[in-house]
Amino acid sequence: MSDCHGCPAATMTMPPPGGLSGARRQIVAIVGPPNSGKSTMFNRLTGLRQKVANFPGVTVEHRMGRVKLEDDREVFVVDLPGVYSLNPRTEDERVTHDVLTGRMKDLPKPDAVLLILDSTNLGRHLVLAAPVLSLGLPTLVILNMADDLGRGGGKIDSAELAMQLGAPVALVSAAKGEGVDKVFQFLAGTTHSAAPQQKPLMELPVIQDIPKCRAWAANAGSKAKYHAPAPPLWTRRLDSIFLNKIFGPLVFLLVVVGVFETIFAGAKPIQDLIDHAIDYSGLWIQHLLPDNAFRSLLINGVWKGVGSVVQFLPQILFLFLFIGILEDSGYLARAALIADRTMARIGLQGKSFIPLLSAYACAVPAIMATRTIENKRDRIATILIAPFMTCSARLPVYTLIIAAFIAPHFQVLALLGLYLAGFLAAITTAKLLKSTVLKSTRSSFMLEMPPYRWPTVRSLSLRLLDRSKVFLQRAGTVILAVAVVIWVLGNVPLSHGKPPSLDHSFEAGIGHAVEPAIRPLGFNWKIGIGLISSLAAREVIVGTLGTIYGMEGSDLEHSKDLQQALRKDLSPGGAAALLVFFAFAMQCMSTIAVVRRETGGWKWPAAQFAYMTLFAYAFAFIANRLVTALA
Repeated sequence: MSDCHGCPAATMTMPPPGGLSGARRQIVAIVGPPNSGKSTMFNRLTGLRQKVANFPGVTVEHRMGRVKLEDDREVFVVDLPGVYSLNPRTEDERVTHDVLTGRMKDLPKPDAVLLILDSTNLGRHLVLAAPVLSLGLPTLVILNMADDLGRGGGKIDSAELAMQLGAPVALVSAAKGEGVDKVFQFLAGTTHSAAPQQKPLMELPVIQDIPKCRAWAANAGSKAKYHAPAPPLWTRRLDSIFLNKIFGPLVFLLVVVGVFETIFAGAKPIQDLIDHAIDYSGLWIQHLLPDNAFRSLLINGVWKGVGSVVQFLPQILFLFLFIGILEDSGYLARAALIADRTMARIGLQGKSFIPLLSAYACAVPAIMATRTIENKRDRIATILIAPFMTCSARLPVYTLIIAAFIAPHFQVLALLGLYLAGFLAAITTAKLLKSTVLKSTRSSFMLEMPPYRWPTVRSLSLRLLDRSKVFLQRAGTVILAVAVVIWVLGNVPLSHGKPPSLDHSFEAGIGHAVEPAIRPLGFNWKIGIGLISSLAAREVIVGTLGTIYGMEGSDLEHSKDLQQALRKDLSPGGAAALLVFFAFAMQCMSTIAVVRRETGGWKWPAAQFAYMTLFAYAFAFIANRLVTALA
């Protein structure tokens, strides 16, 4: 099953028209439909030698990696979005089309193509071969999941298929590494020197003519004696449960609760360990340095700024571990199909559910997880409503205010009410967006049901490493910079070479400046400082208020003294307004930074920040008035 028919050896090469230039790095594009194993093949070829970026001018992500060949040369491979055709109707199809035709800015036309097709679903996937081969680029057609093909009783004459297509064909199992050596042979030969490309026996149809492409693919498969494997018995049995109208949603609910609970609670011990490590290491560094402004900047600005980002990493890892397991096992496609029935009522599709679910842990990884949503408008709508879901960073604020102002037997009810308020705000906003600026006709929800498979440790490990790097690079740098700025505002202007008291700092000046705007909500200038500092991260307000009121300690949300101080400065109406404001406001610079990155500019994050702030202000004002009237 690992034979490669038509693959060039080191001396048989098939470069692109015009030859190869030794002066520039050589690019090979990886193309294929969704669920064909593209990412698995990319990881197999590149290992850790890869990075993630967005294509210039668009929000579509790609991965670029280096493949080291036996002669110590390196070839760069780019993993393109999964598509079913090159007819540029969607953003993903347009990106793939532009890259393959050399129209993508800052990325040269590829020297060769690796076309990944699922050998167990070749009847559908082979349609993509027609437009790809018609480009005239040297192409290796990789029939992936060859082990599943043979195990299920399927078969194909790969030599005959290579003759029909006029391109080498390799039967490969990227997950197990079987036949991957033929891919390395192709890369070594194709990128070494020039040689003519074989002409296909079958005339290629016009790219845009989908019916002819389908007929062409069916004819090629027939001549190659392709026989699809029978679905495994256990796949049929599992689908009879997971896709059942009654049991399917119940299993889905259990999976959702399990993922939710693990992301929420499972990461907590690790986060606590990281928190203690940061505190102890900060104290150790503090004892090594003299008591001056530099030490304060390093410890309170840089060190704690880094720590506030790193503490989110366990949630990131848990989230993408579950997404990886669910996706690689084949269940995520089933879950999206089940959720689609409910999400359709607010104008979204099933794939929006997982990111929204994960937003209860943290909006940053949730927004990153929206990349699985192909429809651009649905993806942006999901990004814009994700911060409404009650993330874990809100809990310290909720705990502090609820403990200070609400009787014990009503505290759980109040907390549940805040969670429900965020959920209702997200649904309302989604319906508003999908009926106005992001209005679009609901596209048919087409989704292949991949076979169930055991996820591999290698694939999951590379996924976690990849996501960790992206999170720390994109979000970490921004929140670190904001933390340093906040430290500076709280420690200037210097008085006799020493930081001023808080009420004489620039930060206090800003608090007094914004006080007229927040006074209708029942807030004073001290709360104003807390709101400003919480722009870095919501939970920062707890430490800020503790500093303002002269409290110390790591468990400030449970501090009786701080609660007593807040009861003196805040009315019940102001306390209710503060809870409502934090339930709706976008008090998180790292989220804003990720939204900017994921949407490709400042338009959407600026609109999102303005909308959520106005939304929070309006409902906080209403809450203050209502509670004050009732009190």
